[in-house]
Amino acid sequence: MIKDYFRFAFRSITNRKLRSWLTMIGIFIGIASVVALISIGQGMEDAINEQFESMGSDKVMVMPGGEGGFGFGAFSADPLTENDLKVIEKTKGVDKVAEMFYKNGRVKFKDETKTILVIGLPTDESADVITSMEGFEAEKGRDLKNGDKYKVTIGWRFWNEDIFEKSVNLRNKLEIEGEKFEVVGLVKRIGNPQDDAQIYIPIEVAKELFDDDEISSIFVQVKKGYEPSEIAEEIKEELRDYRDEEEGEESFQVQTFEQLMESVSSILNIVRAVLIGIAGISLVVGGIGIMNTMYTSVLERTKEIGIMKSIGAKNSDILLIFLLESGTYGIVGGVIGIVLGLSMSLGVEKIAAMFLGTDLLRASITLWLVGGALAFSFIIGCISGVFPAKQAAKLKPVDALRYE
Repeated sequence: MIKDYFRFAFRSITNRKLRSWLTMIGIFIGIASVVALISIGQGMEDAINEQFESMGSDKVMVMPGGEGGFGFGAFSADPLTENDLKVIEKTKGVDKVAEMFYKNGRVKFKDETKTILVIGLPTDESADVITSMEGFEAEKGRDLKNGDKYKVTIGWRFWNEDIFEKSVNLRNKLEIEGEKFEVVGLVKRIGNPQDDAQIYIPIEVAKELFDDDEISSIFVQVKKGYEPSEIAEEIKEELRDYRDEEEGEESFQVQTFEQLMESVSSILNIVRAVLIGIAGISLVVGGIGIMNTMYTSVLERTKEIGIMKSIGAKNSDILLIFLLESGTYGIVGGVIGIVLGLSMSLGVEKIAAMFLGTDLLRASITLWLVGGALAFSFIIGCISGVFPAKQAAKLKPVDALRYE
């Protein structure tokens, strides 16, 4: 019986091709937008989470700048110092600490000079706290090591793309803030254009080069058996005592990578919800279009309804026929919308990789996304057809047969 109703619905839609297409435009535009946004949003969240996970779940990050400050705090009024580093080292549960220094500097290669983010990395026994995280290992050549002075490793874009007119390779010379450095390592691709355009030198040389003893950030390796979140709170307490600061008024930030992931996810969810809300307007418009078409369909088929009722069709049969027809509008529009949405998200992924050099914008295609979009479009169609279907079901056979 249901199979016959669906066949009846499809025949009705195909007999009114132009009207059917116009009816479904709002649905497939809305579904395409929602699918594309969810796919890209989820893909971006997965990519960012992968990057954070690669940094290690057993690490804590300490940065200058309090709540509402400048994030990494490169311009904070209260920078981190060597004394802060010593306080953190003595905190219970801390295994190792490693400092990082970064500053924009003038980098010259051949006859070109660019402003590049220069990162100072430790080369002593604390180095593995940072270098164990993805994004610092050399794919060709070697990493920085203890005893290096005027040596540099360079991000992926320097040796693959167009930071300078010519690619920079191993044993080439770079001039940083007037000092010549030899390239000893070509760093793996991270996927973020900004991260792939950084250069790394020994931290002592960086501080000497920029005449600056401040610490940009501190990475903490937590001992086995300790919870990073608990150690983060311990570090906060110790630094507050040392700096004589009240809780909630800290001039520094202490975060685990899990907390950073949660913060990023929260921001992405808010952005995604707003965009999906905007795209949902198209679905409302599409639903109104289906309702309008179904009212017209009821008027056009009033005699047909009268004939069906006169040969035994019940009100519930008429109601179901029209509900399935409106649901079919929704599901056909949904299928088209899903194909368009997935094509859009895959297109964005390819464009981002090709022109922006990033793999953070990626499409995430899952069964729940496709299935959910189909179910949602079918439900929207059915809801839009409820009132017209009720109107059709209430028609009296005699009145319907006499309708002109």
